[in-house]
Amino acid sequence: MHTILFYEVEDNYLERRGEFRKEHLGLAKAAFSRGELYLAGALAEPADQAILVFNGDCPETAKAFAEADPYVKNGLIKKWSIRKWTTVIGEGIEPPL
Repeated sequence: MHTILFYEVEDNYLERRGEFRKEHLGLAKAAFSRGELYLAGALAEPADQAILVFNGDCPETAKAFAEADPYVKNGLIKKWSIRKWTTVIGEGIEPPL
């Protein structure tokens, strides 16, 4: 099981993110080091969304990340949402029979 944090970014996201990128990436690297964050990145062409995949089915971890994220706090993210993902195939996951 994983939890996905979806970000919908502002139109000027690419132009504005530089100011907050170091702090954002530091937050993400810390979550990764703790084993909370599994994968993260922005979608391309168009760069209108980002997806962060958290380990486990605890939405509070993803929520706390979003609330602490400088991209969210400074208006680069116009909308975010969290969904549980029932992962059935992947590294370390026993596929169903």
